[in-house]
Amino acid sequence: MSVLFKHIILFIFLAAGFSVQAQDSLYRDLPKTWDLKSCLGYAKKNNITINNLRLSASSAQQDLIASKAARLPNLSANVSQDLTNYNSGLQSSSGYGLSSGLTLLNGGYLSNNIKSKTLSEQIANLSVQAAENDISLQITQAYLNILLSRENITYLNDLLTTSTAQVTQANQQFSAGTIAQKDLLQLKATFANDKYTLVTAQNQLQQNVLTLKQLLQLPTRIPFEVAVTDTTKINEPLMDLGTAQEKALQQRPEIKGAALTVQMQSAELEKAKASIRPLLSLNGSLGAGYNSSNFGSYPNQLNSTFNQALGLTLAIPIFDRKVTKTNVAKANIGIRQAQLSLMDAKTTLTQSVEKAYLNVQNANSQYQAAKEQFTYTSEALRISEAQLRLGTNNIVDYLQQKNLYVQALQSFVQAKYTANLYTKIYDFYTGIPITE
Repeated sequence: MSVLFKHIILFIFLAAGFSVQAQDSLYRDLPKTWDLKSCLGYAKKNNITINNLRLSASSAQQDLIASKAARLPNLSANVSQDLTNYNSGLQSSSGYGLSSGLTLLNGGYLSNNIKSKTLSEQIANLSVQAAENDISLQITQAYLNILLSRENITYLNDLLTTSTAQVTQANQQFSAGTIAQKDLLQLKATFANDKYTLVTAQNQLQQNVLTLKQLLQLPTRIPFEVAVTDTTKINEPLMDLGTAQEKALQQRPEIKGAALTVQMQSAELEKAKASIRPLLSLNGSLGAGYNSSNFGSYPNQLNSTFNQALGLTLAIPIFDRKVTKTNVAKANIGIRQAQLSLMDAKTTLTQSVEKAYLNVQNANSQYQAAKEQFTYTSEALRISEAQLRLGTNNIVDYLQQKNLYVQALQSFVQAKYTANLYTKIYDFYTGIPITE
C-alpha cells in the first residue's frame, strides 16, 4: 500500500469522525431520560415534517409582505449612453432619469390579494398545528406501549421468580421421592415457558422503544432511555359527546384551516374579477440629457433639458380572449371545492370524536372487568401456590390456575393502557393538551 493511499484512508476516517462529532453536538442537550412531556416537546421543535411546514408558513409570510408592498409606489433610475455614426461624423448622447408609478384603482385586486395572502399565511400556520397534533398522538401511543411492556415485564418477572422457586423445591421433593418425575417435568416446562414469555416481552419492549426513538427521528447512535413513570389515569369524568364534538369543531386546526380556505378562494374570485375592471395609475418622471451635436456645455445642456412629467393613465380592458371569464369560472369552482372540503373535514372530525368517545367508554368497561378478573385470579393463584407447597393441591390444577392468571394479567395490563390512550385521544379532541 502506497504512502499516498494510506494518507487518503486516514483523511477519510478523520473526516468521518469530525462529521459524527459535529452531528452529535446537535444532540448534546438532550435529556438523559425521556418522559412523555419531553418527547412531545422535542418532536414539536425538531420534527422534519413540522419544520418543513414552518418554512412553508415563512414563505407564505413573505408573499404577504410582497402583496402589501405592491400598494407602494415604485422608483427606478435609468442612465443611457449612445454613440451614433453619421456621415458628418460621430455623435454621442447621454440621458439620465428617474421614474415612478403608483396604482390608484385596480378593481380591488391589491386589497383582495392582501386578503388572500393573509389567509394563506394563517392556513400555513394551522397546518403546522395539525402536524403537531398528529405527531403528538403517535408519540403518546408509542410511549404508552413502552409503559405497557414494562408493567407486563414486572409481572412476568414475578412469575418467573415463583417458577424458579417451585422447580428448586420440586427437585428436592423428587430427590426425596415425594413427587413423581412427571410432576417435576411439568414444573420445569412451566418454568421454561415463563422464561420464554419474559424474553418475548423484553424484546417487545425494545421494539417499542425503537418505535418511539424513530418517531423522534433520533440517530441510532444517540443513547435513549425512557423515564420510569406511570401516566395512566382511568375513569376520569368524560365530557359528553355533543359538547366534545362542538369544542372540536371550534378548536381543531384542520377545521379552521378548511374554513379559511373557503375565504381565501372567495378572495381569489374577486382578484379574477378585477382583471376586467379599469386600472388607474399615477406616473411621474424626472429626466435630463446631453448631445454632442448641440451647442452648450455638458452642465448647461443637463440644466436646459431637465424635465419633469406627471400623468394619469386609465386602462380599460375591452376583450381579453375570455381569460377573465375563464379565471372567474375556475375561482367559483375553487370556492365550491373548498366548501366541500370543509364539509368533509367537519364530518370526518365529528365521526372521529364519536369513535373516540365509544372507544374510551368500551375501554373503561373492559378495564374494570379485567381489573376485577385479575384481582380474583391473583388471589386464586396465591391460594393454589400455598396449597401446592403444602401438598394439598396437584400440579395439573395449579397449572390451570396459573394459565388463567397469565391470561387475566395480560388482559388487565392491555386494558389499562388502552383505556388511558383512548382517554387521552378523546380529551385531545376537546382541546385538552397531552402533557403527561
